[in-house]
Amino acid sequence: MFGTTKAFSGFSVDDIDAAREFYGETLGLRVSEQNGMLTLHIAGGRDILVYPKPDHTPATYTILNFPVDDIEKAVDELADRGVRFERYDHLEADDKGIFRGGGPLIAWFTDPAGNVLAVLQEPS
Repeated sequence: MFGTTKAFSGFSVDDIDAAREFYGETLGLRVSEQNGMLTLHIAGGRDILVYPKPDHTPATYTILNFPVDDIEKAVDELADRGVRFERYDHLEADDKGIFRGGGPLIAWFTDPAGNVLAVLQEPS
């Protein structure tokens, strides 16, 4: 039944204007807006719906991962754009906020609504 449909995911935010600026300008994604909701147009032809929710509660998990070839460069560029990287007590990160404790190199950050995002570099 769903094998031929183009599925998409979505998540909520508490401020569509702040989300549009963050995803479009800070992260540089192509963003469109219709009916008070945003669509993030990401590589691979998959769209992500971002919708306003007045009683929004940020997700407690990573809602969106951005694979990169060079995590050092990606973290530096994002930091230059004002992105702050998260630190978690149970995961020791380096000075830049990159966790190097096994698996992919990864650095977490949040959008203005508090949703968790990450850049990650797979081991080569």
